[in-house]
Amino acid sequence: MNNDYNKSSRYDKRAKRKKTNIILNSLIGVVLLLIIVVSVIIFSGGNNNDINNATENEQADKNKVEQKDDQAEDANAKDEANENADEENASESKDTEEENKENVEDEAIVTEGGSDSNVVRTIENPAWEPVGTTQTGEHPSAVYDSSSADWDEMLNAITYATGLDKSSMTVYFLGNDGVNRSVGTVFSPGKEQIYRVYIEWVDGQGWKPTKVEELSSI
Repeated sequence: MNNDYNKSSRYDKRAKRKKTNIILNSLIGVVLLLIIVVSVIIFSGGNNNDINNATENEQADKNKVEQKDDQAEDANAKDEANENADEENASESKDTEEENKENVEDEAIVTEGGSDSNVVRTIENPAWEPVGTTQTGEHPSAVYDSSSADWDEMLNAITYATGLDKSSMTVYFLGNDGVNRSVGTVFSPGKEQIYRVYIEWVDGQGWKPTKVEELSSI
């Protein structure tokens, strides 16, 4: 009986060890499987992040290019607008000059000669009006300072009476001719047109031309 008991005991021990080994191997397999699954998830997530980052960077670069294109288009549009404005201003300046020349002729009283031998003809026009002013208050005397509003408005009156372009004409002389009266001598480029212009101040309305003398020389 002892032999049978010993055999049975050894058999049970081997069965338990075998069962234990099966359980351990199963657990090891499960752990390895979990490790593989986690690794796959980690690497897959990293790749997706890389792809997403690459896509975002590509979109950002694309947006920068589009923004630069928009800025270039805006700059071109502004340049074209400025060019159109310059052309319109030049056209308006030319039209104004022509209108001023017409004012010299319309209703003008023209006489040959004038106050001295250098005067070719004298022009007076009852239709002339004050050119307007930005100045307020009293105007006791003219200010002959080229940076003053008075000086600028006197030149406006002179160009209004002569038809010369204010931006291109040369002021040879501009000074006092009595109380609230001034006289200026101006000429066009090349001295093709030379004028002596008499102007007077009208309160609240600005300078008004009274007489223009066309000169033969300075």
